[in-house]
Amino acid sequence: MNIGIPKERRDLEMRVGLTPYGVRLLTHAGHICYVEQGAGEAAGFTDYDYERAGGQIVYSTEEVYRRADMVLKAVRPTREELEWLREGQILCGFLHLAAARKETVQTLLEKKVTAIAYETIQEDDGTLPVLKTMSEVAGRMAPQLAATYLQSNWGGRGVLLSGVPGIPAARVAILGAGVLGTNAARAFVGLGATVYVLDRNLERLRQIDEMFEGRVTTMVAYPFNIARVARFVEVLVGAVLVPGARAPVIVTREMVRSMKPGAVILDFSIDQGGCVETSRPTTLRDPVFIEEGVVHFCVPNAPGVLPRTSTHAFNNAAWPYIQRIAQVGLDQAAREMPALARGINTRDGEITHEALAAAYKATIQE
Repeated sequence: MNIGIPKERRDLEMRVGLTPYGVRLLTHAGHICYVEQGAGEAAGFTDYDYERAGGQIVYSTEEVYRRADMVLKAVRPTREELEWLREGQILCGFLHLAAARKETVQTLLEKKVTAIAYETIQEDDGTLPVLKTMSEVAGRMAPQLAATYLQSNWGGRGVLLSGVPGIPAARVAILGAGVLGTNAARAFVGLGATVYVLDRNLERLRQIDEMFEGRVTTMVAYPFNIARVARFVEVLVGAVLVPGARAPVIVTREMVRSMKPGAVILDFSIDQGGCVETSRPTTLRDPVFIEEGVVHFCVPNAPGVLPRTSTHAFNNAAWPYIQRIAQVGLDQAAREMPALARGINTRDGEITHEALAAAYKATIQE
């Protein structure tokens, strides 16, 4: 199989679709890997690393797409990249199509591209093995982001997360007790913040209570509880996920308006549309804005600023699926690996993921 690894074209996105070690394993198995010049540089992988692994360096993104049967990316293609896709190609990456422009999905359908969204690869027990890695990174990033944007030079409240003797620690509410929320709680607790975790799942809240030995306050994510914590916290973390679907909006503008001036919202659900009514996507170059007096961080690809850790992490999880597709083809791989089959969002001009189909239908109706 011919496999393409393009350089990411989104501003400051520094991850890469495959590491040199992955290239080595594929080329040793008889496959051809076309790697765009400079694709891995920001993540610390040189062209020489890829050449030594058996990859062939090409000098434009378009050439990678033209040569490849399967394209391995970190994030959703840009409009220009969509034009270079051709019928029958396999596209892999964190695609988040439920939050994409409808034209993006239409192009994938018209070109009959098989789009495998890493975030919807789902095991029988409901776990999302590839997305989990990025949720771990984003969750552990949360305190350093919150600490930065609480600074007054960013418009923040001027509060130290840990507090100091005689001054209480900052209060942090995390909406969602999944992988991202749990990792965020762990990191905030480690820095000395006062942490509240809200979720609709009582059993999950029991697990959080046991895991943190009572050092975290748990609350059921009823609207009145969300409104209550919004009024007194310095940091609100959105970690809500419905696999493959648009994130539900659970924090209203009114709740944001009730927050303390200079408080910080980290809406990590923004890659699926956002869970805060006032959120809108930002970029790594211009990461925050102030709305209703509150600092909003809404970068869909936040782990992209930690490219070496992030690339290694998601490659570790995605590798078994990539390897099997290359070995036996997509049809057999999907039969053998139900989790992979669930990750297929479009194929042969059809939307094959139920949640995406519902989200796409909603965008058309709008």
